[in-house]
Amino acid sequence: MQHYFMTDCEPGHRNLDLPTDISHHLLTVLRAKRGDQFELVLADHQTYLAELVSNGQARIIKRLARQSELPVHVVLACGVPKTKDKPELIVQKGTEMGASQIIFFDAQRSISYWKGNKRERKLQRLQKIAQGAAEQSHRNYVPTVAYAKNWQEAVALAQADECLVAWEESAKEGEEAKLAQNLKNLRPGQRLLAIFGPEGGLTSGEVDAMQKDGITAVGLGPRILRTETAPLYLMAAVSYQLELTK
Repeated sequence: MQHYFMTDCEPGHRNLDLPTDISHHLLTVLRAKRGDQFELVLADHQTYLAELVSNGQARIIKRLARQSELPVHVVLACGVPKTKDKPELIVQKGTEMGASQIIFFDAQRSISYWKGNKRERKLQRLQKIAQGAAEQSHRNYVPTVAYAKNWQEAVALAQADECLVAWEESAKEGEEAKLAQNLKNLRPGQRLLAIFGPEGGLTSGEVDAMQKDGITAVGLGPRILRTETAPLYLMAAVSYQLELTK
């Protein structure tokens, strides 16, 4: 069933005027007809079953009990990758897997830098991808996509309760337990920040500075993961620990 967001619309109204983009998608792309049903997420971030009553107008039938969000808020902070497709992949798949926020930051080994109007265009494009992925995966929230000039600014933006950094040297040294231990200690409603390097990884200096700032370095298994794979590994681990091992 098609899923849309109308988070500027307060619940309580039985009949709703649909925004132009939603109306266009229903009527022109999907060729929906009067009586066809779909889902709407309103300002309370709850999902409602709705039906089309006329061109551009819908009727709320009932609120749905389904809750699709992770029990914790996960923020992914990723060093800016060098190619266009990798940020798009991270945003799309990270959204589908439950991320609450995705921040791209300039790391010491970043090759690409987002500047001025180019940065704003990229963020707008990535936010649109997050919107589409949130609709596809039937989320209750659309993650925000942001930019930070360095990892310190990303940490400040995240406002997290727990902070981790994926560090390949931890994996090489055989460290296996820190990620699992940190995930087991998370409580519902807490905010977790996970930091990842760009191609080439983070420098030892960056990781040392993070650890001095109280950020825990963790390994993501014995294999070296690509910059676009590591955040998705983390999201899968969070889901497994907090949703599938109850």
